[in-house]
Amino acid sequence: MLEKLKDWFKGYFTNHRIRDWKENITGYLMIAPSVILIFLFGIMPVGFALYVSVHKWRLKQGRFLGVDNYLNAIGNVTFVVMFFMALGAIVAAYLIIKKIIPEIKENGFKAWLMSIPGFLYFATIALFLRYIWFQLPEFLGIADKLIGQEKTQELFSRLMKESFEVPVVSAAWSYFLWTLIIAILVNIAFNYFFKNTENGKFISKFMLFWTALITGIALIYFTFQEVFRVYEEAMETGTDPGVWPQVITITSGVILLALGWNTWKGANKNTSNLQFFLRLIGATSLLIGAWIMIGEIPIVIASGDKDLWNGLKVTVFFSLGTVPFQLSISMFLAVLLFQKLKGSEFFRMVFFLPYVTPFIASAAIFRQIFANRDTALINLLLRSLGMEPQAWLQESKGIFSILTESMNFSIPDWATGPSLALTVIIIHSVWTYVGYNTVIYLAGLGNISTDVKEAAEIDGANKWEVFRFVTFPLLSPTTFFLSLIGIIGTFKAFATLWVFRESLALGTANTFSVAIFIEFFEKLRYGYASALAFVLFGIILILTYVNNKVQGSRVFYG
Repeated sequence: MLEKLKDWFKGYFTNHRIRDWKENITGYLMIAPSVILIFLFGIMPVGFALYVSVHKWRLKQGRFLGVDNYLNAIGNVTFVVMFFMALGAIVAAYLIIKKIIPEIKENGFKAWLMSIPGFLYFATIALFLRYIWFQLPEFLGIADKLIGQEKTQELFSRLMKESFEVPVVSAAWSYFLWTLIIAILVNIAFNYFFKNTENGKFISKFMLFWTALITGIALIYFTFQEVFRVYEEAMETGTDPGVWPQVITITSGVILLALGWNTWKGANKNTSNLQFFLRLIGATSLLIGAWIMIGEIPIVIASGDKDLWNGLKVTVFFSLGTVPFQLSISMFLAVLLFQKLKGSEFFRMVFFLPYVTPFIASAAIFRQIFANRDTALINLLLRSLGMEPQAWLQESKGIFSILTESMNFSIPDWATGPSLALTVIIIHSVWTYVGYNTVIYLAGLGNISTDVKEAAEIDGANKWEVFRFVTFPLLSPTTFFLSLIGIIGTFKAFATLWVFRESLALGTANTFSVAIFIEFFEKLRYGYASALAFVLFGIILILTYVNNKVQGSRVFYG
């Protein structure tokens, strides 16, 4: 037995394999500092914010709330988001396994066995996250234990050590460590008994498959658990549960209906009678479940946090009023300055100057220009034109409402547009970023070959036609980049908005980011603010995806 074990070690730890391991370890050590920095300053803060968002948190950690903060923010739409996230994870798992199957056919049935170490590595990651979940409260609880005691390094070290020795924490660490060891041993054993250069690739793909599948199933389970809790509360109180739980159940019913129909159609393809009847039973069960989901759940109306929805509406106004004007003016100035007119270098510097000027300083100057005084510069200009002075940053009325009032014409509330206060902020934002966009557009114009323009001119195209059919399409990558950055920037903007903010504007200049700041620093609702931050993150992702699909498909890279 001992001789066989020695032979196994000699066969496995060959010089070639050891050299490969050294190369891999060297590569991992090279990227380790970057990975550590990304984890510490990128992934970990996001993970901690997610942890905070599912708790009641005022200065210190409170009780676990689950998705209650998200429910307060966007109402029952939370369930819809979770449901489609779960569907997305399951679809991702399906696409992964669909891509793996042809590769397995090429490598033989043994490739399926790589799903075992893949699952063990997934379980290792899940148990590590479970350990962090139990360890975090113990770390955060050290501050409470220090109250009323002399703060010494010895006391802190002792409390830190005790936080690791809490039974539930040490047990979670043990589960993680043993699973990691088992996963590594199984990986080594499978690589020895089933020698294949593709084993590592299959293990990683199966790990992704298990991660997506189990995450999707867990999210669906949790979503339906919360939805049914809402239905139970509605039945007990005699109130409507909301329209969004109904959206989830109807969508689930439609999915079950499609699965049931496909299962039913596939029954006649089975040669085995047992498989035939099992398919019929499964199809019938799916169809019954579909009918329950679609036909038995009441339809009602959902509700959410008014401050949040107001912040989202203001942010949309801010984005629509800023990005299109920035890009249009910047493109015009870039084309004009690219003509190498006399003094163009000076104007390039002048246009770029607002961008390098400190935002807070320029915002403070704009506050004075648009102050609520008759002697303010903009009001003096209006009076010289025979117009009434305005309150500007303190005016909560929509700009279109103000314009139509002078014409004795009223418009509905939804058509009043951004408030006058927000319009001032939009003007400042356009003024600030036009120079930056102009410089980027000038760089884009410099990459366009003059031969293309000359060919168009030889064919009889005038200056407008050259711009319309040559310059503008070739600038599409630049426009795509600037529009994407601009949209994300308007949803993340905060500093200048906070400087311009006036309470008399009644929140009409409070964008989404400002609403989050108020919840966090003024109302001290840390958990709820963290939930809002993740809602904003989701919105930015959706907008980026939509912009990429709508505009990215029209980008011409030459």
